[in-house]
Amino acid sequence: MAEATGTRQQGVQGETLKKQLKMRHMTMISLGGVIGAGLFVGSGTVIGAVGPAAVLSYLMAGIILLFVMRMLGEMAIARPVAGSFAEYSRMALGNWAGYTIGWLYWFFWVVVVGVEAVAGAAIIETFIPGVPLWLWCLILMVLLTATNLYSVGAFGEFEFWFASVKVVAIIAFLALGTLFVIGLWPGAALDFSNLTKHGGFFPNGPLAAFNGIVTVIFAFVGAEIVTIAAAESAEPSRGVARAVNTVIYRVMLFYVGSIFLVVTILPWNATEALGRGPYSAVLGGPMNIPYASAIMSFVVLTAVLSCLNSGVYTASRMVNALSRRGDAPRFFMNTTRRGVPIWAILASSSVGFLTVIAAYVSPDTVFQFLLNASGAIALFVYLLIALSQLILRRRFEREDPERLTLKMWLYPYLTIFVIVVFVAIIASMGVIEATRWQLALSLLSLGVVIGSYFLVRRRFGGGDQQTVDVSAEDRADR
Repeated sequence: MAEATGTRQQGVQGETLKKQLKMRHMTMISLGGVIGAGLFVGSGTVIGAVGPAAVLSYLMAGIILLFVMRMLGEMAIARPVAGSFAEYSRMALGNWAGYTIGWLYWFFWVVVVGVEAVAGAAIIETFIPGVPLWLWCLILMVLLTATNLYSVGAFGEFEFWFASVKVVAIIAFLALGTLFVIGLWPGAALDFSNLTKHGGFFPNGPLAAFNGIVTVIFAFVGAEIVTIAAAESAEPSRGVARAVNTVIYRVMLFYVGSIFLVVTILPWNATEALGRGPYSAVLGGPMNIPYASAIMSFVVLTAVLSCLNSGVYTASRMVNALSRRGDAPRFFMNTTRRGVPIWAILASSSVGFLTVIAAYVSPDTVFQFLLNASGAIALFVYLLIALSQLILRRRFEREDPERLTLKMWLYPYLTIFVIVVFVAIIASMGVIEATRWQLALSLLSLGVVIGSYFLVRRRFGGGDQQTVDVSAEDRADR
């Protein structure tokens, strides 16, 4: 193992990532990771399916996210490594797990990059018509790829301002919505009747609130990016600890609070208005704010660009980490003088643009297949995070107890509870007709990646021979 470690360190000398992310970048990356287009637009679908009880769906999903982030934060602070949870899965479950979660997560984000580029182009076209959608997609891809190629500090700066717009928008909505609900808005009165008068708080039954979690949990994907960014932060432990400790407040305020205002102000069965975006419907409808639709379109565009920016960053860092373990071509380790993994970024954004092409050439077959094949991957990732923490906690307590400055509560009982919940959510996707095909194709993706690991190991001897003793390397870095 020592020989393998030495070989690896010599091979990547001068190819390390730079620690250029500042604390304000880390703070906004953690905030931006929670507030996405899924909140501003996708929440309308959840409200329409669940009713006012959607508040509970977001609350329960938020609590699950809190537990996942707490577990991930525990491991990230104890062992801040490039690749984050892929490396923790490798340490806990073996090389196959690190390989599998790394490539699945990369696949998820390169698909997201393409999806967000298409969404962003569609929004821009409403402001500037006459330009082909594919050209806007290309412009957005080139712009944010160039940002990531310049430096990790540039990525952090863009994300800081993207996230700032989203945070200001949601706080403004909370303030204005509260004034409306308590009767301090012109023409408004204290009224909570929309919570119960259209079929009750559970118009589609209590089970619908649980089924809503299956949809809602995907809105939170991205919160874990801060632990990947920690490897390029000057203060990784502090940044991750702050993100983990404040996630519950962010979820309660931004999601639960704003969804409560939406279902209080607007009837849950106003499906046409909700379909255009619940926040836009509230601001432009009952509250009668001029240009509300245009304002929210700009906010949603910001959220889309933030996700696109983060997608290029996250996918590139994951494939870069995989290359350092011998699970991807070694040239993905190459970095510029600014410490940017140039080929990892170019490869990830290029595959993302192929997804854009698929959206235009074959939207109902190839593009839909990619969406479905990546649909449940986030759940697999979160499940493996929980399994990894369950195993690694005892190892950290034995080898390095002083590094456990942030701990998962009620270990191992809450960890086991989260594992059971994720298994139940994944199983429910097989029961719910709308998500059954998505689960089937995601399981196919899982099987293909696991199979490719054993094929690569057998043919090229990858993975096991180049595995690094992360514990020894981490101790050497201190």
